[in-house]
Amino acid sequence: MSATADHAEERTNTAARLGFEPGQVVQEIGYDDDVEQELRESIEAVIGQELVDEDYEDVADAVVLWFRDDDGDLTDALVDAIGLIEEGGAVWLLTPKTGRDNYVEPSDINEAAQTAGLAQTKSINAGKDWTGSRLVTPKAAAKSKR
Repeated sequence: MSATADHAEERTNTAARLGFEPGQVVQEIGYDDDVEQELRESIEAVIGQELVDEDYEDVADAVVLWFRDDDGDLTDALVDAIGLIEEGGAVWLLTPKTGRDNYVEPSDINEAAQTAGLAQTKSINAGKDWTGSRLVTPKAAAKSKR
């Protein structure tokens, strides 16, 4: 494959658009049968390895948190996710799209993120049924704006 073709593929690859990079350790939380498999596969293709699960015992570069309205307290889930990542790492919060079963209100996401000490820096369409919010610590958000 040519460098031009590689670049074209990267532009269309959702995981690359999300900022994932080769060699990163990405921890996945909240996996279930309803997750967007194509997104998971594209993340693994970009990072060059499988996603690590909830039992991973080291810090990760990023966390992918699949969260549904009936999964419990979102603030608690976000606080737990912060403890799993390197300083400056991102939490990608993936929730069902508005109108889908167990969707999470955007205002609830914003409130939970602020309470957990996170700032939302980006929102994306993460597949047919999921939307994604990139959440970072305020220090990381300030660095990314420089």
